[in-house]
Amino acid sequence: MPARMTPETAETLALQALGHLAGAQEDFDRFLTISGLDAASLRTRAAEPEVLGAVLDFLLRNEALLVDFCETASVPAKDVHMAHHVLAGP
Repeated sequence: MPARMTPETAETLALQALGHLAGAQEDFDRFLTISGLDAASLRTRAAEPEVLGAVLDFLLRNEALLVDFCETASVPAKDVHMAHHVLAGP
């Protein structure tokens, strides 16, 4: 990933994270509960920066899940932090 995270790159990374999260049913269910979303509304709103920011925030609050995603996607955790900052704002 580039030194400067663009909104497009941040969105792509967050969508990858959402896909990864969807493959971990228990964690995915917990995300839905915490976010107040259901599966249908998530499908509808998945491209919204607020939702993508929430996905990254969820990963950043769970170290084991974050490490698993980073290893699977070959992405440094720093990039997840940068993408979250771009999507969620300061």
